[in-house]
Amino acid sequence: MIRLLVVDDEWMVRAMLRTIMDAYDDIEVVGEAGNGDEAVRQAYELRPDVVLMDIRMPRADGLGATAALSRFAAPPKVVVLTTFDLDEYVATALRHGAVGFLLKDATADQMAAAVRSAAAGDAMLSPQVTRKLLQRFAEPANPRRQEALKRLDVLTGKEREVLVALGEGLTNRDIGQRLYLSEATVKSHISRLLAKLQLTNRVQAAILAYRAGLVR
Repeated sequence: MIRLLVVDDEWMVRAMLRTIMDAYDDIEVVGEAGNGDEAVRQAYELRPDVVLMDIRMPRADGLGATAALSRFAAPPKVVVLTTFDLDEYVATALRHGAVGFLLKDATADQMAAAVRSAAAGDAMLSPQVTRKLLQRFAEPANPRRQEALKRLDVLTGKEREVLVALGEGLTNRDIGQRLYLSEATVKSHISRLLAKLQLTNRVQAAILAYRAGLVR
């Protein structure tokens, strides 16, 4: 059972998300929070596996909460709820360790899939969302492209292929099918390339792949 904490300053949104998520047998909403401070307290007490985190809230926002959660000994996976209208906030959430992004108008099944993927360490970034994210935060320029390409010199050929697939928003299963690898092997490649590139998560890896010109 995946333990989920829902964070949003609007009680109607929280109620909607709880109703949606509780309809799935493998997801349990263990708590709700209306601001970032509450989110950190609830996460400490309830130990959720995944947190659905709104960014902009009138009191303590989701950015500080995401950063605070990342410092837990066993931090929950944070999936940011966004409308993509606050680019600088989403970019900061990335730096603070958010593992995925979920559009607020996503379908119920997409929401559930994002929660499951995050819990499994395979944050869901659909190709559509990935393209939006990359276009807004990683528009390549020649100097940045050369710098990004140079960073990739430490990767093996297979790790570079996996990086391209990450940049396209593929899940571990999809990457395995494309490259004829088991999911366990894909996870090993991802762990190694993140360590080599000194990155925190697959979203940052996708942005680097885009900056290097490996993904269009």
